[in-house]
Amino acid sequence: MRKIMTGNEAIARGAWEAGCRVAAAYPGTPSSEILENIALYAEIDSEWSVNEKVAVEVASGASMAGARALAAMKHVGLNVAADPFFTMSYVGASGGLVIVTADDPGLFSSQNEQDNRWYALHAKTPMMEPSDSQECLDYVRDAFEISERFDVPVLFRVTTRICHSKSAAEPGERVDVPVKPYERDPAKRVMTPAAAKARRYLLEEREKKLREFSNGCPYNRIEWGASRKAGVITSGIGYQHAREAFKDAGFSYLKLGFTYPLPDELIREFAAGVEKVYVVEENEPYIESFVKSLGIACEGRSLFPAVDELNAGIVRSAVLGCKPEPGPTSGVTPPPRPPVLCPGCSHRGVFYALSKEKDIVVSSDIGCYTLGVAPPLSVTDSVICMGASVSAGIGYQKAFASAATDGPGRKQPKVFSVIGDSTFFHSGITGLIDAVVNKSESALIILDNRTTAMTGHQENPGTGFTIKGEATARIDLRDLCVACGVKQGNVRSVDSYDIGAVAKAVADARASREFFVIIASRPCALIRDVARARADLYCEADKEKCVGCKACLKAGCPALAPDGGKITIDRVACNGCMICAMICPVGAISRVGDFYE
Repeated sequence: MRKIMTGNEAIARGAWEAGCRVAAAYPGTPSSEILENIALYAEIDSEWSVNEKVAVEVASGASMAGARALAAMKHVGLNVAADPFFTMSYVGASGGLVIVTADDPGLFSSQNEQDNRWYALHAKTPMMEPSDSQECLDYVRDAFEISERFDVPVLFRVTTRICHSKSAAEPGERVDVPVKPYERDPAKRVMTPAAAKARRYLLEEREKKLREFSNGCPYNRIEWGASRKAGVITSGIGYQHAREAFKDAGFSYLKLGFTYPLPDELIREFAAGVEKVYVVEENEPYIESFVKSLGIACEGRSLFPAVDELNAGIVRSAVLGCKPEPGPTSGVTPPPRPPVLCPGCSHRGVFYALSKEKDIVVSSDIGCYTLGVAPPLSVTDSVICMGASVSAGIGYQKAFASAATDGPGRKQPKVFSVIGDSTFFHSGITGLIDAVVNKSESALIILDNRTTAMTGHQENPGTGFTIKGEATARIDLRDLCVACGVKQGNVRSVDSYDIGAVAKAVADARASREFFVIIASRPCALIRDVARARADLYCEADKEKCVGCKACLKAGCPALAPDGGKITIDRVACNGCMICAMICPVGAISRVGDFYE
């Protein structure tokens, strides 16, 4: 029976049907739901890995041991996992190995808009790109077969629109693929330079076989239209956009689902059968560059924008010159809603305390707390990538110390690095060790909200639970920092809601000439059990006591708003964290309701 499924749900289902035994991932939009759905299948041993590199290495180990395995991540996660990914192309796959990369055209939840199709080319790894949920299911199921047939990992590339859109798919039954008997083979799996060089020659031979397969496989197909005046070469979501844009134009299509190696013979056959060739693809001209390398004239990048997602209106307008048809509208203009920390967010107190400091630089990281850059808090100076807050903070401090030797009058700002608990476990620990060993005078604030909040409340090494909800060891952040060499007296644990304690810790960190760590802890206000416990808790402002100074608004809580010169608090949005009450200079805010922590 056909079911309506998101692409992520379909990928999970396809992995289960293919007999996948092991799956690992680090959560990242738009890929997070893949592992969340895979974890629902008891036959698959699933884990949230500490980062994407570990996830690919776990899946690689399972594959080398003979089990079918999958690793999933968002596009920037493959940067973290690139080291094992490239090498596994040399090692190959005993059990089928599928690596899912979920790209994010339009940067809906990412710091860049890279196009990971180029990873397949550089790693000489076959790549598949589905266009809907049915293909997500079918292709990932087949990807394990292709991986084993050609002894190679398969890169499975999807995008936000494919991951999160829903369409009909026909689920099948699971094929129980036994784990292959393990055979020791150091020449194949121990990548010393000599062994890797021998494998390198095999890569070239394998690529010839893969290109032959690409030209004849069912994933690449020609769909001749009523007219041969124009043909479209496309893949992924671009195929859906093109079919909708040209539904009445009679165009022909070369629909590509196996996109590395690209099918040179099939492309030549298609181009010879039409008068003009268009390439419809988002972001980089990956397909277009290959088509032109074959000496075939085509148009793509010259017509379509290089940035952001495509849609049918953009494609139709670019090729046919038609104005995009206006979509349905309610006639209501929604009010602007800039990104903001949630009411009751445990990060707010820390950023408020930092906002009161002068001559500081805040090196921040990837997570909800990136919003510390937004007014009225406005404390963040830089964000690069996962874990970079700590390492970049070291660099900031070194540069400021060096500048201080250039002459009198040069200020030396105090550097605070800010990182979340999950991101710290992901890639912040190495930066902390570097700071300790190289005697950095910067300070690190770990925002411990006991979850991976931004991607949907997944478990991490500090929560004490696995992806399947089983109790496990909980890594203590304080013990970890001390074990990495931070002096015990230089590690301060505070309640994120206690403004006074946070401010005191920030002041002590500022005064320290040694590396200093503040662990600011309070569970995310949106965690189900936390939200339930605080459901009847809220703050209210006494209009008689309120003097309209608006000091409470400087914490940037969206539950507070000015009302006729006074302050009003939305009791539905508020969870009674009391940060506004601690800020209020006249005691006009109080909490209503009982709460037992």
